[in-house]
Amino acid sequence: MRARPLWSLGLYRSELTVTFRRWRTLALLVVLAAVPVLVGIAVKIETSDGGSIGGGGEEGGPAFISQVTNNGLFLVFTSLAATLPFFLPMTVGVIAGDSVAGEAGGGTLRYLLVAPAGRTRLLAAKFTTILAFCLAATLTVAVSALITGALLFPTGEVTLLSGTAVSFGEGLLRALAIAVAVAVSLVGLAALGLFISTLTNSGIAAMAATVGLLITVQIVNTIPQLHAVHPYLFPDYWLSFADLLRDPVYWDQILKNLGLQALYTAVFTSAAWARFTGRDITA
Repeated sequence: MRARPLWSLGLYRSELTVTFRRWRTLALLVVLAAVPVLVGIAVKIETSDGGSIGGGGEEGGPAFISQVTNNGLFLVFTSLAATLPFFLPMTVGVIAGDSVAGEAGGGTLRYLLVAPAGRTRLLAAKFTTILAFCLAATLTVAVSALITGALLFPTGEVTLLSGTAVSFGEGLLRALAIAVAVAVSLVGLAALGLFISTLTNSGIAAMAATVGLLITVQIVNTIPQLHAVHPYLFPDYWLSFADLLRDPVYWDQILKNLGLQALYTAVFTSAAWARFTGRDITA
């Protein structure tokens, strides 16, 4: 009886190791790490003659970009805002879409099921690995931006969007909280990608379908005439993390985002489990 928990732990460790050792995963993380560097260099060049950059509303990339030259920590918020609409979710879509379908296409899925793991444990290990990638990808962007911002721009007290000045240490804590909030924002997409991955034996098809659906939903979310459905789309509250830069924090949109991601996770992980435990594994 003791072998089952030990096997489960080994299964999770094996899934994490295999996923993060793949060249594709490492390449995706390198691309994400490069985005803050490019943004930081662009801002540095743009402002090298004493000019300014940015403008726009209170939320999103433009508002953060206008503060980068005053405090390098804002490059973290700018980079997360810049990568969240497409780059971050695209990488999650690739990993999630390939999670089960890639094993089936490679002919290794049935061999995994021969071991005493069971389909439920295997699916749970796959989803846990995807969630770990969500956090790793987000932290990759945040850490790269933090290092780049500290090298290119001054650091010190952080002026929040509400105008309150906080210490650099508290700013770092808020940056960490924002990184976690962004990672959680990707959980609904991760569950959706896992479900799509159980529908086919082609990893490429599952990845393409997940990323294609992401693009479609993003387009729908920008059409004003479809505003009635926007609150039900998983990316609608993604930029709510900006409210963590207010004093006091505005929790309304953040909690709505958490609730929506939880709903997508519950629906699509259940659908993935129903599909995976009931399908015939031939590959």
